[in-house]
Amino acid sequence: MTEILQEFPWLSEHEGLGEIYCVSFVRDLSPEEVLRRFGVDESTVEEVAFDELDERSVESMRDDAAGYIGAVKVGAWTLVIEPGGWQIAVDREIRARVSRGTEVVSVCRHDYASDSFVYVVDGEPVVWFDPMLPDARSGSDPDRFVEEMREVGLDPDHDIGDSHIDFWLERSFALAGRITGLPLSPEMLELPFLGAEPLED
Repeated sequence: MTEILQEFPWLSEHEGLGEIYCVSFVRDLSPEEVLRRFGVDESTVEEVAFDELDERSVESMRDDAAGYIGAVKVGAWTLVIEPGGWQIAVDREIRARVSRGTEVVSVCRHDYASDSFVYVVDGEPVVWFDPMLPDARSGSDPDRFVEEMREVGLDPDHDIGDSHIDFWLERSFALAGRITGLPLSPEMLELPFLGAEPLED
C-alpha cells in the first residue's frame, strides 16, 4: 500500500489543482475531438501550459462549471482537466457525448459537495462511487473493478462506521492508473495542453 501512496506525493501540493477539479482520461480520441464533444468555443482553442488552465478558468468561471478546460494526448488516452469543474463526471449530456463509442475514467474532487470516481463506456456509467463510500457503488456493472479497488486501498466492502479512508484522492488516481495504464504524473502536466472556453448553456 505504501508504494501506491508514494506514486502521488506531489498531488496534494500541486498549485494547479485546487479544491474543485475533474481529471478524466478518454480513450482513443484526440484532444481536438474531446474538446469538440465537450462543447467549447472553437475560436478560443489554443495551446497552453498546464499552469495557465486554472488561471484562465478562474478568470471566466461560471457558477456551475469550469471557465476553461485543457486536453492533451498521452498514449492511447487524452487527459482532460477541468479546473473548478466536474462536468465530464457529473453532467449526463456532456458525459454521454464525450464517451460515445469509447470509454472514460474520471476522478472528481469537490471539497464542498461529493467527490466521485466514474467509469463510463459509450455513454453508460458502468461504475460510479464516492471514494469515501466505496461500498455504495452504482452503475451497470458496479463490481467491475472490486479487485483493483482492494489493491489500491478503496475497500469495496468498507464500512464508514469502522474507519475513515485516508488518502482517498491518491487511491482514486491509483485506481484510474490501473484501468488506463497511465498513472497521473507531474510529467504529464508539463505537456502542452490544448485549452478552450466551454460554451455557455
